[in-house]
Amino acid sequence: MNGPHDLGGQMGFGPVAPEPNEPVFHAEWEKRALGLTLSCGAFGAWSIDESRHARENIPPAAYLAASYYEIWTRGVEVLLQRHGFVTHDELRTGHSSQQGVVPKRILKADMVTGALAKGGPCDRPVNTAPLFAVGDHVRTKNINPTGHTRLPRYARAKTGVVEAVQGSFVFPDDNAHGKGENPQWIYTVVFDAPEIWGEGADPSLTVSIDAWESYLERV
Repeated sequence: MNGPHDLGGQMGFGPVAPEPNEPVFHAEWEKRALGLTLSCGAFGAWSIDESRHARENIPPAAYLAASYYEIWTRGVEVLLQRHGFVTHDELRTGHSSQQGVVPKRILKADMVTGALAKGGPCDRPVNTAPLFAVGDHVRTKNINPTGHTRLPRYARAKTGVVEAVQGSFVFPDDNAHGKGENPQWIYTVVFDAPEIWGEGADPSLTVSIDAWESYLERV
């Protein structure tokens, strides 16, 4: 989807200015926001792709005015309501008024270290051979889906070269919407800077993306 989260190459937002010696958290509430997001994700009701899509759907004005963890918190609120854990009024008042859906799992304190160490691997086997090989020239498709996608706007309808075949992984465009994992091969594709940014770009620079197979066509 084309949303406020997809800022690569967008004009008018100024340069990226990393904060020197940036702390992990800027305020105590950010720690709680992270903890709540991880704990709610452990319920087993939604995938990481659906959670990303929930954040992408925040209205642009609200998204761009929010901090990083404010965006996370608003996304969790959407997911908790969507899957029946809370109601809008309960979130508004901060008080439970009815029995919501019972989580499949509860992440308790003594489980956190192991859960974080395990992570959430998304590599999956597929029964087909990769369509592309290292050195192949490919073009990304010009798509503008209404749902979730990991193909950024700046890299659509661009020609590049396959640098690596990374393996097969869950296809987020389907998984975000409950259509199954439907794994595909992923390729690292390298583009010359002028192909991405146009005339005037530094010709010595390149841009790389990891692209699912269905994003690509052979040149």
